[in-house]
Amino acid sequence: VQLQASGGGLVQAGGSLRLSCVASGPIFSINDMGWYRQAPGQQRELVAAITRGGSTNCADSVKGRFTISREDAKNMVYLQMDSVKPEDTGVYYCSGDFIMRDWRKTQSWGPGTLVTVSS
Repeated sequence: VQLQASGGGLVQAGGSLRLSCVASGPIFSINDMGWYRQAPGQQRELVAAITRGGSTNCADSVKGRFTISREDAKNMVYLQMDSVKPEDTGVYYCSGDFIMRDWRKTQSWGPGTLVTVSS
């Protein structure tokens, strides 16, 4: 499975950004999907996750500002980022738990997209 994220860039504090991630490959179905971020000098952390059934959870630091959604028909997951803050700066990675057409289960990560929030 290959994941490709897009939508990162430079945004002013208080602004909005929408990240998209598409998965490609011999995918049968997708279970959990999520967005993670890694700020400079820090460990990667979970930003938001969404189950196959649509249940979501997100980090306390982004609650009320970020929304995760998915579009299974297109093998896509999105992260709507509103009211962004400088501390949201980092490389954002999408990830998913996949069941392949040969019934193998695998977790895959995308290469990341950089989000920079200026104050």
